[in-house]
This record gives sequence, structure tokens and C-alpha cells, in this order.
Amino acid sequence: MSIIILGVGDLGVSNAPGDVIKTLALGSCVALILLEPRTRSVGMVHVALPESSIDRAKAMAKPGYFADTGFFALFDAMKRISHLQNDKSFIVKMVGGAQVLDPNNTFNIGKRNELALKKMLWTLGMGVQAEDVGGHISRSIAADVDSGRVVITSAGRGSWEI
Repeated sequence: MSIIILGVGDLGVSNAPGDVIKTLALGSCVALILLEPRTRSVGMVHVALPESSIDRAKAMAKPGYFADTGFFALFDAMKRISHLQNDKSFIVKMVGGAQVLDPNNTFNIGKRNELALKKMLWTLGMGVQAEDVGGHISRSIAADVDSGRVVITSAGRGSWEI
């Protein structure tokens, strides 16, 4: 049993009983969570920016930092640990994408991250089954391997599940 903590641009996967994957303080960043119930596999990526074209070297070193590279890195890692050839069995959840440091919507990074990930899902004929995105709050997430529960917490707002 271990707690896997993801920083910005990290991704993690597990199917070990008792494991929990967490990421903290998502503002405009977005966490994409994949669950595979039959194999009790869970994966998460903490995406900071939508497009890797702005820094190819960083994308190679830390693919999870960008939506376009992190998406495929997470899917590949989940297919490996769940031993699946088809990604259609994944339950997809998404959290984050808030407007916290850009009050005038100048860059709109959160929304752009969300849409970049959804666009990639759509190209695979998939969609998000549950989400908590947008708004103006920071969120932390814990995804539990045993139960598949995804619990969100936010300072002053408590916790809730998607």
C-alpha cells in the first residue's frame, strides 16, 4: 500500500491493492483520471499546458506536462498495467481547469487544457464520464485503486466524489 503523489507534469498508474494516486492544488492545471474496473487499474496525469509545440524538449523529458503528450503517455501506461489492447473500457474522469490566476481570461489556460484533452478523447470515440472543471477554486484529488473512487478536496469547501 502506497500513496503516489504527482507533481505538475507527472503521471502515475497502479493496480496494486491499497494504492492511492494523488495530486495537489490543481488551479488551471487539469488532472485526467483513467479507471479500468475489471483489472482495478488507476492512472492519472497532471497537465499544465495544452500544447507541447511550445517546448519540445520539455515534452520529451516530462510528457505529462502537456495535454497532447501526457494524454498518450497515460493511455500507454494504463494499457501496459491493465494488459488491455482496447482503451474503450476505461472510465474517464477530469478535474481542474479553474480560472485562478487570470481574472481577465487573457490566457484561459484551464479551459484550453480541458478542451485539448476532450478533443483527444473524442478522436478515440471516447468521452468524460464525470468531471469537476472550471470555476475559481483550487482542487486536490485522490484516486483509490481498490474502490475506484475519485475524491476531490478544496480548502474551505470540504470534499466530494465524482
